[in-house]
Amino acid sequence: MYASDISLPHMLHARVLKSPHPRARVRSIDVSGAEAMGAVAVTFEETPNVRFCPRLVSTPEATYKDWLVLTGEPLYVGEPIAAVAAETEEEAQRALEAIEVEFDVGEASFDALDSMKPGKPLLHRTVLLKDDEIEVENNVGCELEIEEGNIEAGFAGSDVVVEREYRTNRRYHDQLETKSVVVNPQPNGGITLWNTTQTIHNTRLLLHQIFGIPMGKINVKKAALGGSFGSSIQTNVVVPIAVALALKAGRPVRLSYTREEDLYDHVSYQMIFRLKTGATRDGKLKAGRLEAFLDIGAHQIQAYPLLGCVVGWWVSLYKLPNMKYVGKAVYTNKVPSCAFRGYGNPQITWAVESTMDELAEALDIDPIEFRLRNYVGMGDIFWGQGPKVKSVIRSCGVEEILRKGAKLIGWGDRPRPGEQKGRYRRGIGMGRGFHTSSAGAAVPSTVVDYSGAMLKVNEDGTLDYVTAMMDCGGGTMDAHAKIIAEEIGVPLENVNVVIADTQTTVYDVNTHASRGVYAGGGAAHKVAKKVKEKILDYAAKLLDAYPHTLKIRPDEGLGQGVVYAEGVEGREITIGEITSTARYKNWGTIAAVESLRQGSCPPHFTGYFVEVEVDTETGVAKLGRVVAGADIGTVINPILAAGQIHGGFAMGWSMTTLEDTAYDPVTGCLMNRGFVTDYKLPTSRDMPPLDDFTVFFADTYEPTGPFGAKGVGEGALNPVAGAVANAIYDALGIRFFELPITPSKILKALGEKEDG
Repeated sequence: MYASDISLPHMLHARVLKSPHPRARVRSIDVSGAEAMGAVAVTFEETPNVRFCPRLVSTPEATYKDWLVLTGEPLYVGEPIAAVAAETEEEAQRALEAIEVEFDVGEASFDALDSMKPGKPLLHRTVLLKDDEIEVENNVGCELEIEEGNIEAGFAGSDVVVEREYRTNRRYHDQLETKSVVVNPQPNGGITLWNTTQTIHNTRLLLHQIFGIPMGKINVKKAALGGSFGSSIQTNVVVPIAVALALKAGRPVRLSYTREEDLYDHVSYQMIFRLKTGATRDGKLKAGRLEAFLDIGAHQIQAYPLLGCVVGWWVSLYKLPNMKYVGKAVYTNKVPSCAFRGYGNPQITWAVESTMDELAEALDIDPIEFRLRNYVGMGDIFWGQGPKVKSVIRSCGVEEILRKGAKLIGWGDRPRPGEQKGRYRRGIGMGRGFHTSSAGAAVPSTVVDYSGAMLKVNEDGTLDYVTAMMDCGGGTMDAHAKIIAEEIGVPLENVNVVIADTQTTVYDVNTHASRGVYAGGGAAHKVAKKVKEKILDYAAKLLDAYPHTLKIRPDEGLGQGVVYAEGVEGREITIGEITSTARYKNWGTIAAVESLRQGSCPPHFTGYFVEVEVDTETGVAKLGRVVAGADIGTVINPILAAGQIHGGFAMGWSMTTLEDTAYDPVTGCLMNRGFVTDYKLPTSRDMPPLDDFTVFFADTYEPTGPFGAKGVGEGALNPVAGAVANAIYDALGIRFFELPITPSKILKALGEKEDG
């Protein structure tokens, strides 16, 4: 049951009135026509004047607030200014069209570098940080500067220096489920709701902040999540809008976006990098300087932590003894940007992996060997989710991934860049990357990251597992059930995953940062150990044995776990018998609740070797073979883990060659506003056959993870763009510094090359 499937008696259907202008001020708004039709209407004049940040994963000193539920000064096409609810969605749409609005239209900016120019109109004069009003200068919402070592000396000591400007694209998430919410007002003044989200507890926290409803009266229920990729890492704007309508109407309200509306709701961050890197003749990196300009759109969805992540992704790929970083998050009059599978990692990894290939070629060193001389690996400190989230790497399969992947793709037989002639030209490229498994760290940071879990044993030997962590469709809950079953020693089918809510679960921050198995599964593992200990204590009383000598085995015939004294015939008892006896004897229920903040965020490493064929007459690049290696520690769900690799590669291929959200520079509207007609995605027919797509997992064990496991979700995407771009260069001898690399760009570059 997804949020859009929930139907309640007397439920109203909602629609949202959005700004048709990229920058405007509402001069007047009249909802009397909508109300005359029987609709309930709310405008920006009625909703709480509380500025907020929709993503609550940082501590207050790192959370910039510039959002309102509804606004009278919209800053992008599609920003909500009013909403209505009626008996049917069709009636709500007619009521919406009856609202009369007059606007004063202002000047808009659609490029980050242009928006920063002195004299450009400010989107926000101030933003709220904790209780302080922070003035905005040149549309820079927040910034971060870091320097280590001696950058000037580092470049002076470099034999080769590569300096480039890279510009990434702005992609729509393409998740299966559009944003939806159902809100049911309660007689006690509270609310119950189901919504599209990656975090039920942060949804409750935000609604408490905006509306002042006591948290005990806000109950957010878990609903299935039809994919997300970061698009619901924040509390979606539909949620407080629907809450405002439901509170005014005193009736349940459902609000679901159409696909076209969803395109105006969220996108990935577009980034502009000015990257300079120097290396010595013996293939060692000496210095790096990175300027990063992040187009965050009209509002911040945790841009400040992203600035830290970008520098963390950069310096944790390869060792840079001397580095300088300047990152700026810039407001533009476009759809607000949010996390997208990798949270800036795919963008900077594309730039770095392209640069590494350029440096290797200039030094006449094999690109793989060059990477192996410089990568951050076992025993090294990496920055993870930024400079305040540092960990020591305790498991690393980078060398295995690169060596084995090179052998499987036939790396030594690849063409030399630019030497091929004829219409069809083949290239092989590689790229490597990583992502963190959670945002845990040995010391407190500005990132909130912990999970909670509850587990109890029923009288028949089955177990109920209760967690607030959301499963985005990748099998996270299946992995948790396996971890619990493995630790306790019961059949997997005996672990029941409960569909819970915020009133019956302890806090979990979010399903993000590839933390589902490592952090959420770590909490499940911790609580399973506690329950196992209690099972053995009760069993020891009944078997007249010492609890530390007892063991548990799953018995498929009995359909439950059996506790036994090893080597003593007949000294055994089922878990069902233990819990039933405990009830008769009034010993109490065997249960436990635990929270876990992981003290590390170990990187899971990935690497891709990609073969492409470029048609020089059409500019079309087609995929050949793909070899993908991943170090994710112990593989809990092998088939689903391989599926993550396939899916991550498909998204990375699309990022590199196809997707972008182009804006009309006059109207501020998307030029590809239709999902089916104008926003194209690769399908299974664009991917290689399964026989030509090889996935292997490195043989590693993460000592801090549950049964040695790490994450996989985001690392599956991060290196793809670098690998594909390097393969295209291998085929054509031409490098591209702007994504996506479309057929028209390829043809233009070929023409310029032929013209000298």
